[in-house]
Amino acid sequence: MIRAVTAVALMLSSPALASEIWVTNEKDDTISVINVETLEVTRTIPTGERPRGITFSKDYSRVYICASDSDTVQVMDPETGDILHDLPSGEDPEQFILHPNDKHLYIANEDDAVTTVVDTETRKVIAQINVGIEPEGMAVSPDGAVVITTSETTNMAHWIDTETREIFANTLVDSRPRHAEFTAGGSELWVSAEIGGTVSVFDTATQAEKGKIQFEVQGVHPDRVQPVGFEFTADEKTVFVALGPSNHVAVVNAETFEVEDYILVGRRVWHMAFSADKSLLFTTNGVSGDVTVIDVAKRKPIKSVKVGRFPWGAALRP
Repeated sequence: MIRAVTAVALMLSSPALASEIWVTNEKDDTISVINVETLEVTRTIPTGERPRGITFSKDYSRVYICASDSDTVQVMDPETGDILHDLPSGEDPEQFILHPNDKHLYIANEDDAVTTVVDTETRKVIAQINVGIEPEGMAVSPDGAVVITTSETTNMAHWIDTETREIFANTLVDSRPRHAEFTAGGSELWVSAEIGGTVSVFDTATQAEKGKIQFEVQGVHPDRVQPVGFEFTADEKTVFVALGPSNHVAVVNAETFEVEDYILVGRRVWHMAFSADKSLLFTTNGVSGDVTVIDVAKRKPIKSVKVGRFPWGAALRP
């Protein structure tokens, strides 16, 4: 009886495992795992060649990694860091999106101008959809009915019906679209244009553009203001936009589409991920090889965490 009570007491007194931010390092072929409580790298895990896109399954029992130069999507056990198996992905997978059914991966194949659909259970390609030249950004609507692929050279967002797996609309954006996200309610689609220097907002019911956000960072040449990844706050009133080689993150009012602030981060900021409670934002800074941690409420950087060479993607593991 005493042993049983002691065991329960030990379990209750043991701290819960801290959540993590997983960061892909393009040049090192590794993932850096950052402890959200200590803001330190706790693990460095080897991957295939040039890891970029990264996402977790719904139950966080698997992590999917776009190993671009290995032409595969790797499936990893996040507990052990072991590669469980590879998925067929088409050539040069860069970004992907996991359908809400937790089963179908939609993968942008930059060199092939296609979006590949892979069944993660059967490990087979179930469709390849012709899109524009150099596809990169991927997004899925909250109801899973629509997937978006952005094409960098064609300067379009392609709207794909997930039932028919056919494109039903194409919308022009500014030069070199990189990232796309639906709002949580699914009424809007946001798309960043790296060379165009803008973020376009579309009405998903009509696919019509309803707004465009432009950026102007004091002391930075406009050519270096290049929007890439972005993230919505929990209430969706604010959007944080990574501005590439300007080395800043923009804070945008999601209702008025006005820029409210700019935050200085590391060199060439690519993508971002929130902590579980959305109080911290982690940015991947490719050239400086670090991650900037931003206090969301104060809109201030609080720490720089050194990771591998050319960090690119980021994902939360709660």
